Order: sequence, then structure tokens, then C-alpha cells
Amino acid sequence: MTAIAARRHAFRQTLEARRALLVPGAANALTARVIEDAGFEAIYVTGAGIANTLLGVPDIGLVTMSEIQSTTEAIAEICTVPLVVDIDTGFGNAINTHRTVRVLERAGAAAVQIEDQVFPKRCGHFDGKGVIPAKEMAAKVRAASEAREDSSFQIIARTDARAVEGLDAALDRARLYIEAGADVTFVEAPTSVEEMRRICAELPVPQVANLVVGGRTPLLPQAELAALGFGLVLYANTPLQAAMRAMSEVLGALKRDGDLDAVRDRLADFGERQRFVHKETYDAMERRYAVEE
Repeated sequence: MTAIAARRHAFRQTLEARRALLVPGAANALTARVIEDAGFEAIYVTGAGIANTLLGVPDIGLVTMSEIQSTTEAIAEICTVPLVVDIDTGFGNAINTHRTVRVLERAGAAAVQIEDQVFPKRCGHFDGKGVIPAKEMAAKVRAASEAREDSSFQIIARTDARAVEGLDAALDRARLYIEAGADVTFVEAPTSVEEMRRICAELPVPQVANLVVGGRTPLLPQAELAALGFGLVLYANTPLQAAMRAMSEVLGALKRDGDLDAVRDRLADFGERQRFVHKETYDAMERRYAVEE
């Protein structure tokens, strides 16, 4: 079994344990390094984060499959934990979805998350969402399931129907997606603890909770989410939000004061920066492969 196959197998078992695994999101390899360094067991490759970070635009369906692929490849190359990759709406119909899954599996993902929004999609906590017909989404899920080569590769089917058609309709959609081959379902943006309880109680596969500061879903602690029965808890853009606030405050002080004296303690020093990017590993490689004169 290859290292990536072993990660996928272990990740599948973790999801099935339903212990509310906390998974922060990364939009680039440096953020993924920081997440892994902090001891988290998986990383979420966030489409919204890539939109915000790489393109400087909101999460409204502007990210392409190739941008998701290249980000996933960069993170997979330097991290040793499973990657859950956001593939938005699959970048087209069922056939496009089939190819997207093939590409992301080769890129190093352990799981992909596909959603049933109308394209161009919106952030799950934005207003104005629309969803495609449930049978059309089920066809995409079936294509995704049949595209994978590794049976431990997880297909996470997300529905945004809670905000459009109500919770009962969202649960019906999730059941249809499970029948089509989804290993995990993700009912986006429930608005109460009781709704979250129903989701876990009524659906037979592991569930995803997406916790967004300022969003619609209650921000419950991990222990309560595990007690409800969630398998995975996304903090998709918490690192990005933290970085945005820190950059704004530090740069604001530099502009105001003309130096960094007031905020020096907010900065990673030179040594810490090199530790995060594993410079010592590359130093050792340079010594190993040095050519003697």
C-alpha cells in the first residue's frame, strides 16, 4: 500500500468513527504546513480560500478546476496528512465531474466534496443560492463514485437545499445522494442544534459540519459535535481569517508609525519562518548531494 493509499484508508476509518474530526482549511501550501505543524489530522483544500487568496475575489464560482488541482498537488507534495478537496459543483455535468475526480485523485486527495448548487455557486452561508434538480446531482455523485480507482477515496456530497427548499428536502436529497454512491453527506448551513441533531440521526453515513464565524450554523465545541455524531468538522477559512486580520493590523501599524516596534511580537521571527518551510531538510539535502571538488 502506498503512503497516499494508507492515508486514505486511515481517513475513511476516522470518518466512520464519527468523532468530529476538526479539519482547518488551507488555500496554499504554507497554510497547510502550519496546520500540520499544529497537529491536525487532515486538511481541507478550500475553494473559497483559493478564491480569496489566489484571486482576491469572493466565493462565487470563479475558481477553475486547474487552480484547485495545482493547489492540491502543491499541498500533497509537502504534507503527510489526508486532504479533503472542495471541487465546488464538479466543474460541469456528470462527465466533467468524472474527470475532476480522476484528476484530484491523481493529485493526492483523500476525498472530494461536491455540491448541488446551480453554477456559478456561492458560499454556503451567502444569500441567493439555487440548487440543481436532485436527480441531476445524483448523477454527478454516481459519476464521482465510479471515477475513483481507490475504494477508500471518499465522495462527500453536499446539499445546499436547506436554505432553498427547507431541511426535510435537504435530508431527502442527502438520502438520494447516498443511494448514488456518496460515502459522506454534508447538509450545509443548518440553523439550530436541533437541525444538526436531526441530520446526524436520520442519515446513515458520516456527516460534515461547516463552522463559519458569522455564519448560520451554531458554533458548537468538538465534544458536543461528536456527541451529535458528526464525522468531520470544517473550519474551512479560520486560518485565512486569522491571517487577514494579522496582516491588516501589522501593516496598519507600519503605515501609521513608520516602523514595526509596536507589533514586533505579532511577527514570526526569521527562524520560525524557516522552520515552517522545513529549511533544515533542504540544507541536509544540499550537504548530501554536494559535489566534491
